[in-house]
Amino acid sequence: MKQLKITAVLLAAALSIGSVSCKKIFDVKPKDELDISQMYRDVYDADAAIIGLYGKFRALAEQYIVLNELRADMMEYTMNANENLRQISTHSVAAGNPYASPRPFYELIINCNDVLKNFNIMRKDNKLDETDYNQRYSDVACLRSFLYLQLGIHFGEVPYVTSALENVDAIKNASNFPRLKFDVLLDSLINFTEALPFKAEYPAGTTLNITVDGYPTAKWFVNKRVLLGDLHLWKGNYTRAAAWYREVMETGTVGTVNGSYYMMYKVGWDSNGDLDHYISYSRGGDASTLVWNSQWRIMFEQAMNTEGFRREWVWAIPFDNKFKPGNPFVKLFSPIGGEYLIKPSQQAVDMWNSETQRPVTATGAAGLPYDARGQLSWMDIGGQRVIMKYLYNYINWSTRQPTNLLQRDGKWFLFRQTHLHMRFSEAANRAGKYRLAWGFLNSGLAGAFPAPTSDVTNYHGSLNEPYPFNFDGRNSGSSGVPYYRGDWYRNIGIRARANLVSTVVPAADSLLSIENSLIKETGLENGFEGTRWPDLLRIALRRNDPAFLADKIYAKLQKDGIPEAAAVRAKLMNKANWYLPFEF
Repeated sequence: MKQLKITAVLLAAALSIGSVSCKKIFDVKPKDELDISQMYRDVYDADAAIIGLYGKFRALAEQYIVLNELRADMMEYTMNANENLRQISTHSVAAGNPYASPRPFYELIINCNDVLKNFNIMRKDNKLDETDYNQRYSDVACLRSFLYLQLGIHFGEVPYVTSALENVDAIKNASNFPRLKFDVLLDSLINFTEALPFKAEYPAGTTLNITVDGYPTAKWFVNKRVLLGDLHLWKGNYTRAAAWYREVMETGTVGTVNGSYYMMYKVGWDSNGDLDHYISYSRGGDASTLVWNSQWRIMFEQAMNTEGFRREWVWAIPFDNKFKPGNPFVKLFSPIGGEYLIKPSQQAVDMWNSETQRPVTATGAAGLPYDARGQLSWMDIGGQRVIMKYLYNYINWSTRQPTNLLQRDGKWFLFRQTHLHMRFSEAANRAGKYRLAWGFLNSGLAGAFPAPTSDVTNYHGSLNEPYPFNFDGRNSGSSGVPYYRGDWYRNIGIRARANLVSTVVPAADSLLSIENSLIKETGLENGFEGTRWPDLLRIALRRNDPAFLADKIYAKLQKDGIPEAAAVRAKLMNKANWYLPFEF
């Protein structure tokens, strides 16, 4: 490939780096295209190539959210939506629908292949030392594996192209690039990705892990361990998946013993609501006093360089109003300054409204009869239901108006700690660790493994289990004997953090009961964040149960008055129709 397009926002951000040591990273002519003769001279050019890839990756944000959410049960099109979006929601995609095209994914994959080829040449010519090569090659390779996982999820059977091509249209030649079924593709992705030499984040202080204009770049790049966990989870390698997730869950369990040590990616409590992201009220049981200006909602508004954001989000990419391309989520979701094309489905609203909050501690009164995360995930603006998670940097939560119509800042949320815990729990549950999975879902390790006395020596955790299922959540309290503070003692569970009652401990059929609860909870907690269709699809494939998927999509369409609801259900009862047609 002769040229690699560099998206302006990340290029411009990187050009703003002031340190002399980083200046050379983008010592190139100020234009959109970098000729191959100007690239791959040293590590700074290698970094420029990576930033270019992630810049182009940002252009997939709209398609990613539409495919992963509108195909599922929690998003629905509005009256403003065009035919392309309506087709996605009703699983009736026609030729030429841009949202259903694999071409943008493959264009980026071919760019990745070109960069990987040139990194190999640079290493051979000693333009990259072994450490720099391992880090950068592994990052680009994992971005490509992530893209292929998305293609497998949505198209089912795709060409697996690992060579650099002059033109993406060459992929149309099925004789040169035969399509792999999703399950076979997973084998190829696992074997390739497991063999990569570097699986951590870029080390702090290196040229690709710095802070630029308030944006910590470490969060921009795919998390390789999460990716490996996901690949193994899809394949059914549950213990291996859990092991990779566990490594990420314990990212903070190093060095100084402080709040980050006990909380980062652990869904833990803290005395600061902006760090622990609770659902809470100024007065217990008084719905009008739901905390809006901090805690759970704030994670979607927080600056990326804050401690609360760092502890919650594993992967997120910013949209800054000063650079192109613009924030696509204003167009998709906002009725003010946007086109308001997609809204919450009635099914999503009903899911949140079917939950019950915990009893009021002070009085023992019954908890409120709904999940408050729904109120913080969407709002009524001018009589229209508006998905807000992507808009809190654009629309003020209190006035429900943009602070500045021209400043459309935002973020593309890709993965956070609650995804991590739910997927670890999904793997643990399938591995037979039912109570551990139940604990992470509900009230944490102490809630799942309570101590009958103040002696917590053998309780508050699962220390008798083999790795990766052995957790130490012991907390003896200030007067406990013996005194314990295990690494996981602050873990409180997803539903406890959301102020919800725990799900019932199943007496029988624990595996399916807990798995159903996990998938529902992932919708309640992470709804609209781009994982709903994959979550539903994964369970339906695992169980060989088309109704698991079809019934949920039917319920969405039926409740929103879509005439095709019954026909869509009948269509989705055939597994061949779970995938989009593969057409360039």
